Parts: sequence; structure tokens; C-alpha cells
Amino acid sequence: MAGELEFERPIVELRNKITELKEFTKTADVDLSTEIKKLEARLENLEHDIYENIKPWDRVQIARLASRPTTLDYISFLFDGFFECHGDRTFADDEAIVGGVAKFKGLPVTVIGHQRGKDTKENIRRNFGMPHPEGYRKALRLMKQADKFKRPIICFIDTKGAYPGKAAEERGQSEAIARNLFEMAGLRVPVICIVIGEGGSGGALALGVGNRIYMLENSTYSVISPEGAAAILWKDASLAKNAAETMRITAPDLKDLGIIDDIIPEIKGGAQKDVKKQAEEIEKVLKSSLADLLTLSEDELIADRYDRFRTIGEFSNVKDYISVN
Repeated sequence: MAGELEFERPIVELRNKITELKEFTKTADVDLSTEIKKLEARLENLEHDIYENIKPWDRVQIARLASRPTTLDYISFLFDGFFECHGDRTFADDEAIVGGVAKFKGLPVTVIGHQRGKDTKENIRRNFGMPHPEGYRKALRLMKQADKFKRPIICFIDTKGAYPGKAAEERGQSEAIARNLFEMAGLRVPVICIVIGEGGSGGALALGVGNRIYMLENSTYSVISPEGAAAILWKDASLAKNAAETMRITAPDLKDLGIIDDIIPEIKGGAQKDVKKQAEEIEKVLKSSLADLLTLSEDELIADRYDRFRTIGEFSNVKDYISVN
């Protein structure tokens, strides 16, 4: 079954059994309504038990589903009159990042996001959602334009990471990412960032310097993939499941650590189950965030963004450490 994950198998099997019984009652002169109701009650309990206790590795798998909604999927539900802009005005148009101008509830905004494909052909065209430097430069061009015309910026993050190929490095991949971090910190308009799938390393962070940062419930945000971390820590990429448990890369973990502002709840089983309803949950967050941020002055927006990143993590004064030890 497309989109089926290992932990969902008991749910899928029980649903199939209920469907079979319903079909059987249509063709046979047998009343199985009591049995069907019992199975439906059992299914409800099973779904509750499984979806309320999803493990970190399960969330990683959900975030990677090919059927998971992309930036363009959400744009179609959330915004009106989206006009996509292309190119970085330096090298080329990178289709791993999409961006443009639209209206959110009548308010002009700039929308930017990573974009992966739905099938092999589209994934090749969009480089599996892994941007080259020109993708980040396109994003920065649109951010600067938004800053000039006083449009709030909304970023959707969904990438395994920036493309690590030779050509990308030759064209300044690291510089392009670093430039985005620097420039985003000083934008004079509200910036809202939402992780909708995978948020991988600097490739994700290059669109992630915002006043408000949210994650969908089953998305991930990390400096490295679980497979990469396992290969480095234990010399065995097959221990990715263990790495996912210890890295604290899920939305609940990052909310506890104070790295994100809040979690956007997902439809049971993942956003791919009902994109329209999932977009409605995102819409609520965008409305409330914009209402708060639009009351701030330009200087307050910059200070707000600075403060939120300045307070992430813990540190000790070196002099204090020396005096104690």
C-alpha cells in the first residue's frame, strides 16, 4: 500500500478486514453488523494507541514520505494569487526552491520554500529538494524584495540538506547559506518559518532565521540525518533508528529544548492523510503569528529575532569555569 509505514501495518490490516466484511455482507445473506462494530471500536483504540505513541524513527519515516504535502501543495490551499518568481539573477533558476508573491487573507506576503518532487521525474528536476547556491540566492533576492516593499515573509522548510556536489561547492554553497543567515537576521519585516517535512542541516537553516519557528508534529529538524550521525558515532548507518532516539530531532523534543516556538498538530497518521485539513491547522498559526508580529516596529522585529536565537542553548562563562576548576 502506497504511503504505508511499518508501525501502521496493524491498522492497515484491521481496516482491510473491516472492508472485507462489509463487502461480504453485501453479497451474502449474513448479518455481520455486530462483528463489524466491534472491529471498528478495536480499530479506534488501536489508532489511538499507535498514533499517540509514535517513536522518533517513525516520525522520521513519516517526514520522508513521498506522499507528504510539499510547499506548493500548501500554497494552493493557504494563499491567493500566488505569482512564482524565478532565478537568482546571477546563474540560474533552482527548482529545489520555489518562491513568489501572494496574498494571505488579503495581506500581501512573500512565500518561499523548499520543493521536492512527487515522483522520480519531478525529483530529478527539483534535485530531490536539495538546493544549489542559486536556490538560496533566489530565496535571498525574494526576501530583499519583501523587505523593500514591507511584505511579511513565510518560509516552508523541507529538505534533506543543501546539495553537496562539486558544482555547488564551486559556486559557493557555504557562502550562499551563510549570506542568508546573515541577511535574514536583519530583515525589517516579520519572518515566519515552518518545518513541514525534513529540516536538514544548513540547507534548512538557510530559510530558518525567523521571528517565529514552527514544526508540523511529524517533521524533523537536525544538524545531520540519523543515518549520517550513526555512521559517524558508531561507524554503522544501520543504527539510524538508535540515532533518531538520541539526537532529539522531533518537534516535541525541539519544543522542550526551546528551539521552536510551537508544534502544529497533524492529522492522525500524518499530513498526507488530508492536506486540506492540515493546511487549516497551518492557517491558524499564520493568522495568530502575523497578528502579533505586525504590531512590532522594524527595530523590534530585528531585536525579537536576535533575542530568540541568542537564548537558544546554554553556555558558561570561561572565567567562571576556570575559577571553579
